[in-house]
Amino acid sequence: MAKVPLPTRDDIPPDKQRIYDEIAGTRGSVLNVFRTLLNSPDAASAVANLGAYIRYRSPLDPAIRETAILATAREMNVAYEWAHHEPVAREVGVRGEVIEAIRSGRAPMGLPPKEGVFVQAAKELVHEGALGDATFRAVEHLLGPAQTIDLIVLVGYYSMLGRMLASLDVELDEGASANLPEL
Repeated sequence: MAKVPLPTRDDIPPDKQRIYDEIAGTRGSVLNVFRTLLNSPDAASAVANLGAYIRYRSPLDPAIRETAILATAREMNVAYEWAHHEPVAREVGVRGEVIEAIRSGRAPMGLPPKEGVFVQAAKELVHEGALGDATFRAVEHLLGPAQTIDLIVLVGYYSMLGRMLASLDVELDEGASANLPEL
């Protein structure tokens, strides 16, 4: 059970209900992660706006985006993010072998460099707080400077969400399940 309430639209002050509506409009619903954040509507708005850019407007290839999100979720053991993004990863064409390598903790071992580099980047950002020189050069070579920034922001965003989810004991949304074993 979450440590804070999961507000509904009616629980939010009337002058802030537009934030709930914006989140629902962008994502199709308001999941527990955002319901938790809506205890502070302005913070929820800021987080949702960054997430909307990363998920829906960034020029990052969707398969690269979802590979990096899954790698971040795996490195931080965040079942919530895994549950919501594994199906999306499959929809956008991330190969099952890549998903399983990330799930098992083996990745980037055994993956082609063009897939493995994004897993390695997420690992380095989560654990070291920065990209090593070789990883940075590989990512920048593949993506260019602007999308390299987007990838770094993406891992930071999902790391932040992961820490919030864990700190507040946010439960999976109804109907969601995560097949993410502890490492």
